[in-house]
Amino acid sequence: MKKKDFERHLRLNGCKLKRQGNKHEIWENIGNEKWSTVPRHQELKDFLCKKICKDLDIPNP
Repeated sequence: MKKKDFERHLRLNGCKLKRQGNKHEIWENIGNEKWSTVPRHQELKDFLCKKICKDLDIPNP
């Protein structure tokens, strides 16, 4: 999945970018205060997207 599309999915489900690092970004679910790291790659594997969604407690894309 393209990172841009995945970021759109995160925002639509109530998540926001908390901070950025060199290799990862920290995304936070505002509703339940859970967070997860998202690598800064152009393309993300499907299993990684599912794991991040599970960490943030949002539906899979």
